[in-house]
Amino acid sequence: MNTKRYIKILGVSLILLTFNSCDDYLDVNSPSNTSESEVYNDTDYTYSALIAVYNQLAGDNGYGNRISSIIGQAADDFKTSGDYSCNDRRGISMYAACATNTELDRPFRQLYTGIERANLLIFNIPNSTVYTTGSNSDKALMDRYYGEALTLRAQFYYELIRNWGDVPFQDKPSSQYEHIFLPKTDRDEVYEVLLADLEKASKVIPWRAESNDPTSRVTKAYVKGLRARIALARAGYSLRRNPVQMVKGTDANKYYQIARDETFDIMQQRGSHNLNPNYEDVFRAINEGRMDNTNEMIFQVGAFGGNSRTDSKLGYYNGLRHNAASKWNGGGGLTALPTYFYEFNRYDQRRDVTINVFEINADDLSQVVKIDALTDGKFRKSWTKVTGPSQNLGINWPVLRFADVLLMYAEAENELNAGPTASAIEALREVRARAFSQNLSQMPEVNIGGHDAFFKEIVQERLLEFGGESIRKYDLIRWNLLGDVVTQTRQKLQRLLDGTGEYVNVPKYIYYKVGSYTPSQNAQQTVLSLDTYFVGTDKGNVFYAPSAASTPTGYTRINWQTAMVATMINDERKGWMQYYKANHSELLPIFQDIINTNYNLTQDYGY
Repeated sequence: MNTKRYIKILGVSLILLTFNSCDDYLDVNSPSNTSESEVYNDTDYTYSALIAVYNQLAGDNGYGNRISSIIGQAADDFKTSGDYSCNDRRGISMYAACATNTELDRPFRQLYTGIERANLLIFNIPNSTVYTTGSNSDKALMDRYYGEALTLRAQFYYELIRNWGDVPFQDKPSSQYEHIFLPKTDRDEVYEVLLADLEKASKVIPWRAESNDPTSRVTKAYVKGLRARIALARAGYSLRRNPVQMVKGTDANKYYQIARDETFDIMQQRGSHNLNPNYEDVFRAINEGRMDNTNEMIFQVGAFGGNSRTDSKLGYYNGLRHNAASKWNGGGGLTALPTYFYEFNRYDQRRDVTINVFEINADDLSQVVKIDALTDGKFRKSWTKVTGPSQNLGINWPVLRFADVLLMYAEAENELNAGPTASAIEALREVRARAFSQNLSQMPEVNIGGHDAFFKEIVQERLLEFGGESIRKYDLIRWNLLGDVVTQTRQKLQRLLDGTGEYVNVPKYIYYKVGSYTPSQNAQQTVLSLDTYFVGTDKGNVFYAPSAASTPTGYTRINWQTAMVATMINDERKGWMQYYKANHSELLPIFQDIINTNYNLTQDYGY
């Protein structure tokens, strides 16, 4: 960047911070008319204003922590560790958050700050001098900025709707309203606007292969992928206000068709994004601050700056647990359901990337953990270059991957054709085959016995593919399967506790020795290198075969199946999703102070 452009961007960034940093919901002061004219009649200034929109994705109150690791983590893959309180993150994970839960306050406000900043671009760009009378190249730049603002606004609203349902819809800057005490707008009306906006944006934003942009910037694949996601949400179930019940979207096939067409378009552009043959590399890349080898990551929220506003706590709050006295220090805020570990085929390479069966002790050595202390593995501080007590690691949050595109395509094809097409089957198989690339003979075959059978395959494949990425909860809600999964998972947890059914051969204990830890090893090598005692010749069978009756000499015994306790299933402080209630818990309450500041805003959904 040349010096003149840098100074201009720095200057307008200060203007934006001055006028747009208020945290109050829908109370964001906009620049004066003079300031707005200066900003949006210059491409560099406008670009800086766009960066200010992107910044509202990040930080502790965005995808750097609360939206990614707290609000979205409550399904049959991962949960927040610790005991229940309705006023903290455990209340969210156990589906009984109070309206006074402060974890729900600033994320809601920050999403609306992002909307306000996006609205400023959307409102001002079409009327700016540089857009109406500037050069073709300047107009093309402004077109792209406009499209990016539309896309980011759609992302902010999508996040609001999937967590809080109907919300106030503001499509102009606050200064253009007589008052900002807006009532809720039906989500279907908002979805229609967002779908139209994204269709418009896709015409002015390039593919990544054309622009060579990093995946932390919106490119055409993300515009289309987000449009597909919103279309599937519109077609699926959601909790309505009147009556308060889960209802499937009207005219569903219209939206399945949108999802099918958009994902198909992305699949034809594999020069921009493709399935990475190495599943682990996708996540190693975000921990190492680089793009993955095939740009499977279509869009990720950038993290930078080492602060709570623009960086992330990924790998420190969540991820592999490193003892506070270790070289790394951090992790462990999320734990895997023990049953989730056993959803994976033992040859599925995703298991050891997604779930950690070990932790790092104070001496930087590895040791096996109990079955109730498994952590999420896609974010690991020891995979970064950061050591010591630092909480901000610069790890980006993955928003959309090519694997999701393939599975959305398969789902839409199955719905539109009342059963799987050849291309839908191939899309799902492509994702699964990557997971078994080292043992293809062990890959379970896809059940193509009709619509329902194939849909079950999609439900299961998405569970295995996206663990810990805050996708599962929202999938189950839009499929109206959350209640069924709660019942089924509690039954599985009980069978694991009893050591019956599919868990009859799960070992009661694991015997291990503390061993060295080499972060550069891949996830499978790390698990195989754990010094665990096993019977026979196949060390990989250690978690799947009954354990020795007594502790072998030199080994430490740790409870495995015997670590299961009834309180994990049904207890007012520790029970998994203990307070889930159908036609209520699918959405969160709005923080009460936000309700109090807007006389047109209602709480709803039984809160």
